[in-house]
Amino acid sequence: MPRTPLTLELQITKEYLGFATHLVYLAPLFEEVLAAETGLAYPRTLPSPVRALIQGAAGVANTGTSRNWCGAVFACANWHAFGRLAWNPALTSAALADEWLRMTFTNDPAFVEPVKAMMLASRQAAVDYMTPLGLTHLMARGHHYGPGPWVNDAGRADQNSVYFHRADAAGIGFDRTATGSNAVAQYAGPWRETFGRLDRVPEDYLLWFHHVPWDHRMASGRTLWNELTSRYCRGVEAVRGMRATWSSLAGKIDPERYEETRVFLGTQEQEARWWRDASVLYFQTFSKQPIAPDACGPPERTLEYYRSIK
Repeated sequence: MPRTPLTLELQITKEYLGFATHLVYLAPLFEEVLAAETGLAYPRTLPSPVRALIQGAAGVANTGTSRNWCGAVFACANWHAFGRLAWNPALTSAALADEWLRMTFTNDPAFVEPVKAMMLASRQAAVDYMTPLGLTHLMARGHHYGPGPWVNDAGRADQNSVYFHRADAAGIGFDRTATGSNAVAQYAGPWRETFGRLDRVPEDYLLWFHHVPWDHRMASGRTLWNELTSRYCRGVEAVRGMRATWSSLAGKIDPERYEETRVFLGTQEQEARWWRDASVLYFQTFSKQPIAPDACGPPERTLEYYRSIK
């Protein structure tokens, strides 16, 4: 739409990323979107990232009646990042995290640097323990809190988890190429060629664009099945690392906000493990393959137990 004013809408509220309790810093996501090259410049010889094509930004806010506005102090960082990027979409998530930490807590680099690293890695951690490799919409129905990759009872097909992952005995993923829905045709030429080819699509988007055999060989050398279970565990391990980082910082900020975050990170690790265990057990019913030993160990409960959680 070269002659139409365009605005970007972002979801600040983390409805699908742990709500207020999970520490998931969204500025890396916002930055990734704003910097994404569209291939739609007019004239086409010019760079055309999203930030150059929009005239503003809107956001689904996460502010409410809590004393700290957002339900958790780290959820406020996403509100801050949105506001700053709305005025200057060229800012980086690292600069915004540094700015927010110093205004919110302290200028002490012994606190700022490790927590900034934790924030910048947190979005990928959530993707790994919830929706790795381009999977999406795997949350429970209605409340959207916790895993529900088995959801298949919504009135509309595209409100069901199974519509999006399409797991079966042959593999997993939604074929959006010319052999499937051909949604990839909506992209500009270079991206259409990249996303539409199994040998070129970035692995982070793999299962969004392709239905892939369970034994497909990934860049790591692992099969798709083993890579999928590895990514889930990587997410859990990342949250464990966040908890360890935070525990090492006791005494560097006020006790109230330190304790709030300590408790929420404990909840996040438990729920990351819940996501991993429920998801790999469910997808295993299609792959029929064992879960390779990893740092997360075998799932703690049965699939029937996870499916019974309301």
